[in-house]
Amino acid sequence: MGTGQTVAVYGAYGHTGRFVVAQLRERGFVPVLSGRDAGKLRALAAATPGADIRPASVDDPASLDRALDGADAVINCAGPFALTAAPVIEAALRAGIPYVDVAAEIEANLDTFAHFADRAGAAGAVIVPAMAFYGGLGDLLATAAMGDWTTADEADIAYGLSSWHPTPGTRVAGTVSRERRDGRRVRYTNGRLEYHGDEPTLLKWPFPDPMGTREVVGEFTMADVVTIPSHLSVPEVRTHMTTEAARDLSAPDTPAPAAADENGRSDQTFLVDAVVRSGGTERRAVASGRDIYAVSAPLAVEAVHRILNGRTRTVGVASAGEMFDAADFLRALSPHIRLTGPR
Repeated sequence: MGTGQTVAVYGAYGHTGRFVVAQLRERGFVPVLSGRDAGKLRALAAATPGADIRPASVDDPASLDRALDGADAVINCAGPFALTAAPVIEAALRAGIPYVDVAAEIEANLDTFAHFADRAGAAGAVIVPAMAFYGGLGDLLATAAMGDWTTADEADIAYGLSSWHPTPGTRVAGTVSRERRDGRRVRYTNGRLEYHGDEPTLLKWPFPDPMGTREVVGEFTMADVVTIPSHLSVPEVRTHMTTEAARDLSAPDTPAPAAADENGRSDQTFLVDAVVRSGGTERRAVASGRDIYAVSAPLAVEAVHRILNGRTRTVGVASAGEMFDAADFLRALSPHIRLTGPR
């Protein structure tokens, strides 16, 4: 449990931020609610008894310093992370506290590794980007599936989503990412990221039962192409997405997620199939559950819990699979996801 430790949540009133705040409280942490909109913070605080609200803007370093004052850690839930990650990381470094975010933006995560790895390592600081459904969960699954392998030929992460009703934040982050890559698609091949203009391909993916074989958009590239190669020797990393979810995301009139239970989760279900191959041998780890935004909260909060309790494997900027014992971390998520494998 959190035993009263204080965790600042930047972007606390956002869709994912609300799940994170609720999960922190459930785990015994004391959340500090932060973000740029004071009115939204007050509204959230009204439903969060005893919550401390600290408005802050990423273009005002002093306000970020006030927001993190006395906190034991910070979780950044405010996208687009291309704009928020660096200022909040800088504030965390000034405060001497660990930083975790839920960024799914490929370029923002690349920036975090590129700009902060040396400084964070030298300071003994802990920075974990993409500690969420995209980037974090796939990395943990692939790392657990690798087991005792030190290298593999390829890794595929296939996302079986029943639907995808994007939040406004997801839409804005997607727009920023597309602009940064000039509308091109990205893939991780031959040990490096490549940008290209070809059309996506459709293929059949053999998801485990009960989902079974489904059509997916091949190389529907997500943050796993940053997190997995950051510490695993795998020259080919591909991610795929069920076509119905990809269509939902691309359609401008798809509504935002709607609560379908008392915890605010939508009725969306997911199955993530992580497969690594070496020679003729294949290993797999699978996770399934409900609501990709809601499940990001226990991922981020479990990360903070382990960091604050010294259950980490390195310092500096590191993805989930490098920072934590992947198999043990996944087992700790059992109240929120169902696991099969590694096998």
